[in-house]
Amino acid sequence: MDAALVAAAGKTRTFTLSNGGKDTMPPLPTALVKAVAWQESGWQSAILACDGGIGLMQVMPGTVTMMNNKFGTTSDPKTVEGNVQLGTQLLDWLVAYYGDSCFGGNYDLSPDPVSGKTPLLDLVIAAYNAGAGNVHYNTVTDLATGAVSGVSQIPNPSYVANVKALMTRAPWTAAH
Repeated sequence: MDAALVAAAGKTRTFTLSNGGKDTMPPLPTALVKAVAWQESGWQSAILACDGGIGLMQVMPGTVTMMNNKFGTTSDPKTVEGNVQLGTQLLDWLVAYYGDSCFGGNYDLSPDPVSGKTPLLDLVIAAYNAGAGNVHYNTVTDLATGAVSGVSQIPNPSYVANVKALMTRAPWTAAH
């Protein structure tokens, strides 16, 4: 499992935008991919959840179709490699979606050097679990100062906190 997660994280992917254009994404942080897989399935590849989530990355059937279409692939969610490919494609798509729509094309998932906050990472993790339609980022302008700040609407803050903790704690090193 570890090798499949590392390999999928390290890929640069290109996908088709709704306007017909193409977007190429930088490799994902390996810690993010491993943490999402651990949070979703505990690295169990044969798991099928009652909500329809499949395998290691717990991809939903509709996500399989969407990611295969966007990325021009035919990944099988029932194989480890296909499942990890689909999960990392979804992560890439979420980075692009929020990076483009909320952060002006910035795909940086690292903490802000001033605040230490990780708004893009938080949105991506939240949307992986709750769906992009349930996670929002709105800008607010302070009328007195003109300062613009972002406000995240995340329906699953404990899920986000768990994945971020897993990114640094790495329990799979002791378990696998």
